[in-house]
Amino acid sequence: MAIKELLIAANAIQVGVTLSRWQDVIRQAARPLVENGFISEQYGEAVIQNTLEHGAYYVFDEGIAIPHARPECGVKRNCFSMVLLTEPVRFGDSEAVDIVIMFGARDSNAHIEEGIRAIVDLLDNDDRLARLRAANSKEEVVALL
Repeated sequence: MAIKELLIAANAIQVGVTLSRWQDVIRQAARPLVENGFISEQYGEAVIQNTLEHGAYYVFDEGIAIPHARPECGVKRNCFSMVLLTEPVRFGDSEAVDIVIMFGARDSNAHIEEGIRAIVDLLDNDDRLARLRAANSKEEVVALL
């Protein structure tokens, strides 16, 4: 599961997004994945419902959220979506987030092992995070990946 290739395949890199509600951020992250046949419309709503029931367990201190749901919630193909927000948004009581990477995996092993590992590897670099936050276009993001 190569994050760069899957982001490009789904046309799912969104830069300079301004939203104030975390639910809208989830729906925005899901939109290109739905439009391009990677997930069903129910997947984003499942992420929202999980968040309401269990909290934003996918938010990390560095201002990064990795929202996801179980494979059976509508994953058709392994996928990633990235939303870079102009202003941080809080997901309930979470830290403020400005980098959102939604992912969907067709099976629970890939869901845990490959998906999260790929994201952590990508974001485990302070310089890359700073450059992602400063990016002004999809092309700049792709170059950073």
